[in-house]
Amino acid sequence: MSRYHELKFQAVTAFQRRVGNPVTTRLPGQVLLETTGRSSGLPRRTPVGGRRKGNEFWLVSEYGEKSQYIRNIKADPRVRVRIHGRWHTGTAHLVPEDDALARLRILPRLNSAAVRAFGTNLLSVRVDLDG
Repeated sequence: MSRYHELKFQAVTAFQRRVGNPVTTRLPGQVLLETTGRSSGLPRRTPVGGRRKGNEFWLVSEYGEKSQYIRNIKADPRVRVRIHGRWHTGTAHLVPEDDALARLRILPRLNSAAVRAFGTNLLSVRVDLDG
């Protein structure tokens, strides 16, 4: 990762951790991804932009395997997703062969624009929802 991308990553993640995520996780319509902390074992909730298609929920990580929630998924792929105020359990899969830019074109516009603007290593994620 270039020095520019590293500084961008640090600035954006600091803002998200301290300001963005604490505010958006409280919004009733915000989609949340809940992973299990790989060290703590505690639930970790991250606001995400994605879309459900049948029994799948798709999202794109802006920092790929550097994202904390992706690292949590790698340690334990069992997740929960809050969509329209309802929690759904499922299993997350990293899909590096998927075209993340093409995927963003079919996901919610506002979030997709932010991911394109701030992201440096896009990675598609598919959550297979239980039932």
